[in-house]
Amino acid sequence: MKKIKGIALLTICVSLLVGCGPSKESEKGKTVSKEKTASLMSLSELTTLDAAGMLDFPDAIALSAVYEGLYSLNEKDEVIPAAAKELPEISEDGLTYTIKLREDMEWSNGDPVTAKDFEYSWKRLTDPENGYIYSFLVQETIKNGAAVASGEMPVDELGVEAVDELTLKVELFEPKPFFTSLLTFPTFLPQNENAVEEFVDNYGTSGDTVVYNGAFTIENWSQTDTTWELHKNDSYWDTGNVAMDVIYYQTVKEPSTAINLFEDGSLDLAFLSGTLAQMNQDHEAFKTYPTSTMNYIRLNQKRGDKETPLANENLRKALALGIDKETLINNVIADGSVPLYGMITEGFVKNPSTDVDFRKDAGDLMKFNKAEAQKYWQAAQKELGETITLDLMTTDADNYKKLGESLQGEWQNLFEGLTVEVRSLPTESALNLSRESDYDMFLIYWAPDYQDPISTLNMLYTGNDRNYSNAKYDELLDKASKDYALDLDKRWETLIEAERVAIEDTAGMIVLSQNQQTVLQNPALEGVTFHTFAAQLSLKDLK
Repeated sequence: MKKIKGIALLTICVSLLVGCGPSKESEKGKTVSKEKTASLMSLSELTTLDAAGMLDFPDAIALSAVYEGLYSLNEKDEVIPAAAKELPEISEDGLTYTIKLREDMEWSNGDPVTAKDFEYSWKRLTDPENGYIYSFLVQETIKNGAAVASGEMPVDELGVEAVDELTLKVELFEPKPFFTSLLTFPTFLPQNENAVEEFVDNYGTSGDTVVYNGAFTIENWSQTDTTWELHKNDSYWDTGNVAMDVIYYQTVKEPSTAINLFEDGSLDLAFLSGTLAQMNQDHEAFKTYPTSTMNYIRLNQKRGDKETPLANENLRKALALGIDKETLINNVIADGSVPLYGMITEGFVKNPSTDVDFRKDAGDLMKFNKAEAQKYWQAAQKELGETITLDLMTTDADNYKKLGESLQGEWQNLFEGLTVEVRSLPTESALNLSRESDYDMFLIYWAPDYQDPISTLNMLYTGNDRNYSNAKYDELLDKASKDYALDLDKRWETLIEAERVAIEDTAGMIVLSQNQQTVLQNPALEGVTFHTFAAQLSLKDLK
């Protein structure tokens, strides 16, 4: 899609117009076919086309476009059948899911798409020899998942089975009311065993080393590339409802660059952040979309074999209470994000009985309180010493660098004796260091994997990469998962209590804001659907 200036001209079909690319002419000069294209941006590089090895938002978006899982999301974030014919049949005890697949689906290499592709994919994801990060989603849900991932049981003992070519049976180790929504997450996509065995270590490292069963294929990409193309997949079972022929992607990390590319017609959807989002609110192409993505600070309590200063609860509480989120988010960041006072974002999930939003039921936690912050800081100094130095790691995206510098200034002005050293790294590098717990504080974003509070709350369960551990918190999550799995009202109350323990009682992490997806969008680009969980953006319905 090529954008041209002048909204009135957007109704005229010329070669620069969205939806009108190269066309073929009949002998009489009339257009008989058109190629529909769009030009989109990614905030960071695409790292892999191996669904089991995904790392970040760009991976999730691309993977969900080129593979099709059992279920996907509509524009209201409702789970709908995709490769599955219908929603699963769930046993009365909530432990067994039987899923029927559509007939006549095929991979781009001509192989049929079968239930075996899902069984193979999930077992490959969980196999400890592969060491995939997102295997934790299987460990937390599917029967024998944890034992398989630890090597205590063979992979074939995982509770997933292709009963026949079009029937998949999944057994859980305990009821998980969110499990159907979890199956929209990209790591549960199918994989073609023939392709994996053919390409071996090169699998997923380029557009030519995978096969596809989704709406698009990827061309002109290999790892380290900053551009790629998605081409309509003629082998896809629902290709008749895919409007776009080609989607051109480029990596754009600076909002100012994104705006320039949008204005000169090189982008049809430009992500905004910081003051540039505020400055462009009156732009005729400005739009906002709700998200459940939050910005927060991981507080790492152990680095290598040594405790960090953040193992001190008083220091954590001082830092958490010492942030004026209203000023920081509304005046400094000013990109449409809103201050957030809890781990669960507003508008994400509702009380199962009353439909009241989780954030309203749970209330605001750890609001800015300068006097209380100073009290905790002084207590921390008595325990740790008069001077304390912490490093704050951020990604190299413009808005995160700015946010990190603002936090640095606010904390150092408030707490005499505190030094905060900010370092900004490429997203993949920062995420790798975080997994190794090689940092003190890490400013990063989080989006739930599935539509349930526990998707976020689980990040602080004992055994996490920030070395937070609290027995009461673990007990509450265990009760929600085991004792109240089928008693949704008690489960809800327990999850609210768990959030309070993590944020208010122990300051296990610092929540800053809930993002709004602010963009400049070509008015001729339709079907843009952002989601509050799973993949951030759907591409199949673009028009």
